[in-house]
Amino acid sequence: MRKSIVSLLALALVAGLHLLSAPAASAAAYCGQVWGSFDKSAFGYPNGEVTGVRAGRHDCYDRLVLDVNAPLTGWSVRYVPVVTQDGSGLPVDVRGGARLEVVADAGVIPTDSWFVASGGRLVDTSAYRTFRDVVWAGSFEGYTTIGLGVRARLPFRAFVLAGPGSGSRLVVDVGHQWCATGTTC
Repeated sequence: MRKSIVSLLALALVAGLHLLSAPAASAAAYCGQVWGSFDKSAFGYPNGEVTGVRAGRHDCYDRLVLDVNAPLTGWSVRYVPVVTQDGSGLPVDVRGGARLEVVADAGVIPTDSWFVASGGRLVDTSAYRTFRDVVWAGSFEGYTTIGLGVRARLPFRAFVLAGPGSGSRLVVDVGHQWCATGTTC
């Protein structure tokens, strides 16, 4: 009997050690995304004007695009507690659980009124999975700011695409979630 108990304990110990030495499950990125939520930017000087703001829905992320009529060399995208107006510094009401401040080093054409339509709301986000609000925050001295409200602080990426023509596009993609369901990130 004693030999059976010792054998059983030894077997349990070996099984337990095997579990401890097994490799940890790796976190699977959501839709192949390996983005984070830290600030992203590129240094440059103001160039051109923002001519449009639009958004799109994708399987794994929501996308915001700022159209610029020249090559965009400077921009920044970051999570902030409050989005503020360019020039005045007054807070801008941006709906959502978290707010991204999207700044393009480009002004706007002063005669354009697209940015003040609907109380400064630029995109209807009611059908979006992640976006909650896209709000005009102003343009001052060659810099244009858009407030992007999202449902939570989620991973994002930001980059510039050339075109169409001699213009460019600042693209901000915000993931729908952090990682694949059933994994830990």
